[in-house]
Amino acid sequence: MQDALIYDAVRTVRGKGKSTGALHTARPVWLTKTVLENIAKRNHLDTANVDDVILGCVTQASEQGQDIAKISALYAGYSTKVSGVTLNRFCASGLEAINQGATSIMGDYYDVVIAGGVESMSRVSMMSDGGAWSVDPDVANKAAFVPQGISADLIATLNGFSRRDVDSFAVESHKRATKAWEEKRFGKSILPVYDINGGLLCDRDELVRPDTTLEGLSQLKSSFEELGTKFGFDGVAIQRYPTVERIEHVHHAGNSSGIVDGAAAVLLASRTAGDRMGLKPRAKIRAMALTCEEPTIMLTGPVSATRKALAKAKMKMSDLDLIEINEAFAAVVLYFIQECGADYSKINVNGGAIAMGHPLGATGAMLLGTALDELERRNLSTALITLCIGGGMGIATIIERV
Repeated sequence: MQDALIYDAVRTVRGKGKSTGALHTARPVWLTKTVLENIAKRNHLDTANVDDVILGCVTQASEQGQDIAKISALYAGYSTKVSGVTLNRFCASGLEAINQGATSIMGDYYDVVIAGGVESMSRVSMMSDGGAWSVDPDVANKAAFVPQGISADLIATLNGFSRRDVDSFAVESHKRATKAWEEKRFGKSILPVYDINGGLLCDRDELVRPDTTLEGLSQLKSSFEELGTKFGFDGVAIQRYPTVERIEHVHHAGNSSGIVDGAAAVLLASRTAGDRMGLKPRAKIRAMALTCEEPTIMLTGPVSATRKALAKAKMKMSDLDLIEINEAFAAVVLYFIQECGADYSKINVNGGAIAMGHPLGATGAMLLGTALDELERRNLSTALITLCIGGGMGIATIIERV
């Protein structure tokens, strides 16, 4: 089995996912065109050599429908010989795209793949594509469905994470992201987004708030208490976890991932193909794993996925130099640290989705690119990228510099 090598990674800046956001006028196909054009240009790619463009996109409706991966490749001027596929593994779609591309290269099915993701949350509303899990009462009942915010509050309740705990984590995320931007740590892979006339729309992650404080966050109202009490989702969760008498609703907009627009792309290839194209590899995929936990608590998957990936790589947690875990909610990361014995000083060192936002289909690819850049900046070797996923799934990928 041959190595799947990472040659490059780029991402757009992230704009607020609302009509007043800086990227609202940028169609999702435009965001994807931006990353596809740039990754081809900076690597002098003959795009006819690309076997497939694999993109994650969660809400595949309206402007994000009709296999946006293939349409974006055409729009970006890629060779008509290039195939394209769009996939959905909820919040892990961007990393899943990379893992599927890597697997195809390892198995010698493909030579060159561009993988990544896109999500324009200001133009295509989350869950606007429907789906039986949350919409069909029979399915929701049998699957013990609850919104993810209830799951996050359940994790916090079961593990004793207080409102101050999750708010403190959020403050630190903003501090780290602010420092990363001040020190231009994202400069190697970040792409500003321009409009069709060349005018600048956005050149930095729009959600980062350097002035975030515990006092300010303490004034925010819980986002999920009404869902839990008025609509009965607390009861569903407690039925699954009867040791819980009452769910403490500690999560709100300030300690949960922000809704944003953005896109990312990663260039993967075999060593033979990379040598043929005159490219120098930056890292390789060392291990990957998927797991699934109980679906009501839903967000604990990064723990089991990480353990599985480490076992496949014959590594220990202490062998990892950096960890990027999606900050879907603060309790997700606090639980990961507690269960895995992970060193927080290695985790999300440049901030995370609480500070910069979570463009669903693109986040996994963005995290991998961030990890790779930071490994090189610090002259370190290995990094883990992991995300929680709807339905209880977890995903983890370990990369190693070459």
